[in-house]
Amino acid sequence: MSQQIEIASRDVALIVDARTIRMMGFPVIEALPSPGAPYELTDPFILVHEARLRLSEVAGVDTRHPHRGFDNIWYVLSGEASTGHSTGPDGSTQRTRLPEGALLWLRTGRGVWHAEGIGADQVDDGRGDQEFRSVLFWVNLARKDKQVEPRAIVLAPDEIPVRRQDDATVRVLVGEGSPVELGTQASILDVELPEGGETSLAVPSEFQGFVYMLEGEAAFGDSMRRANVQQLVLLGPGDELRVTNASAGTRFMLMAGQPYGETPRFNGPYVD
Repeated sequence: MSQQIEIASRDVALIVDARTIRMMGFPVIEALPSPGAPYELTDPFILVHEARLRLSEVAGVDTRHPHRGFDNIWYVLSGEASTGHSTGPDGSTQRTRLPEGALLWLRTGRGVWHAEGIGADQVDDGRGDQEFRSVLFWVNLARKDKQVEPRAIVLAPDEIPVRRQDDATVRVLVGEGSPVELGTQASILDVELPEGGETSLAVPSEFQGFVYMLEGEAAFGDSMRRANVQQLVLLGPGDELRVTNASAGTRFMLMAGQPYGETPRFNGPYVD
């Protein structure tokens, strides 16, 4: 006799509006950290920033800054930019170009310099007026891993696994098929519903996390609570997220992971 496995659908625990702040003089949409969503509810995710800018605005600005103690993931939604980070031999700067759909994974570990000369190559090529849109997120490392050696991986767009799920196109940034491995088990998805509609996404019951809305609007969970652009949707318990009644062009990031249950010490760009 076959055993039936019951799927528990997740509901929405909370919807929080992102806010606009300024980082290094530039406006940034900050979904996390949020006064409405304490770290205990988002562990292992620390920060989610969305930015839109013209690269000419960054030209000549010293954006180089240090980090330590977490995984830093920079995902390009549109446009192209170059950047530098100190993961080369003896801490030398490595430069890389990030086209639309590319991802930079930077394990900051015991300490690294990041974001040197953002967009400098594009400005030199005469493409400084293009708009660059990206999402940046930080994922905590366990305290035992805070002092690991920094390193980086760049995934080209065609190296990111893509699948069709109901009415959605799903790009797997972290999870099954992706070479990016975080310090904890996690699933980070870029989900698009070009024609609208619905989809169901597996989210292991031991994970906690959220949706960050990039475009459009949709209903989430059994209660079908609607969320739209620049809102953070925290998930309740369960092992599947139902998305229904999405408008055409809806796009969101689904971020879920196994929490550490540790209390990190936040000190600006350092997470100890």
